[in-house]
Amino acid sequence: MDAPDESTQHAMRESLRRGLLRAGAWVFALGLLTGLWAGLVLTGKVHVTFPRLALGAHLTAMLGGLWLIALAWSLDYLRYGPRGQRRLAWLIGVAVWSNWALTLVASALGVRGLEYTRDPLNNVVAALLDLFVVVPALVGAFAWAWGLGGRR
Repeated sequence: MDAPDESTQHAMRESLRRGLLRAGAWVFALGLLTGLWAGLVLTGKVHVTFPRLALGAHLTAMLGGLWLIALAWSLDYLRYGPRGQRRLAWLIGVAVWSNWALTLVASALGVRGLEYTRDPLNNVVAALLDLFVVVPALVGAFAWAWGLGGRR
């Protein structure tokens, strides 16, 4: 299979950039909306077991949206080709969206998911966080940092 020419690579990168920007904007907007949930919980209008998780869901969405936007901005500086950039975008996107969704669900369910306990529901959340947030975020962050370190 032949390597894509320069104009094809540029078009692929711009499509990926638009997708990352769109995803970042949406998760950021949902983070603002999640702030309403956090406000209800933190003022005591809605009672949950771990109120700070609601705030955590709000903040993870806001920061995750900014991470996706930063990744979109940095595509031109990565040493990866189009396939590597897409893989990195998916990896970080999965971590960002999962972090928001799982933290929001955990806040509503009254489980933390930060450690494994005797509570099966907590352990499911902990396993999902490990699988879809911790591992992809760590791998994605280091791959992003490494990818910014040189020429293609």
